[in-house]
Amino acid sequence: MENNVFEEMANRYDTEERMELAKVIVREIRPELRDCKFKSLIDYGSGTGLVSLELTDRVESVLLVDSSKQMLEVAEAKISHREITNSTVLYADFTQGTPELKADIVLLSLVLLHIPDTNKILQELFNILNDGGKLLIVDFDKNDQINHPKVHNGFSHEDLKQKLSQVGFKSIEMKTFYHGERIFMNQDASMFIASGIK
Repeated sequence: MENNVFEEMANRYDTEERMELAKVIVREIRPELRDCKFKSLIDYGSGTGLVSLELTDRVESVLLVDSSKQMLEVAEAKISHREITNSTVLYADFTQGTPELKADIVLLSLVLLHIPDTNKILQELFNILNDGGKLLIVDFDKNDQINHPKVHNGFSHEDLKQKLSQVGFKSIEMKTFYHGERIFMNQDASMFIASGIK
């Protein structure tokens, strides 16, 4: 079993930079969740909940899913400390098998780049969504400056749209919304938001 680098990072994960970046992402996602008061959201690869715990007022329930127990412990502490009543955590790795779950919205925020088999995870997430459900992906645009054996160097819009379409998503939209300095492996990079409907 490979050491989960995120386990080791959990207690020092919420750095100033990550918290700032999360605020930018939350600002972009919030409008996507209007009229979602009665909807369930799964944040896959939630980490410590930097993004999804800022969205709990927009949806009926939030399930934070991560393959790092330590990250989820930090998230649970936040839920308890902030007395958030509509959020729970689940320790799972959908690349190893997906539990029986259903949701109206699935969010991946800076997670897809860590998953080697993009097609497989998109298929798993498609299966979890209720009919008419929405997938939201925030990640980095393709960046040729980055070369790492365990991380995709971002995604081209055309390529990702094609993958989403092949899985069965409709009404696919994608746009770049933020450019930041040294936000991706110490390189300047831009982030996109993509959405698709099942």
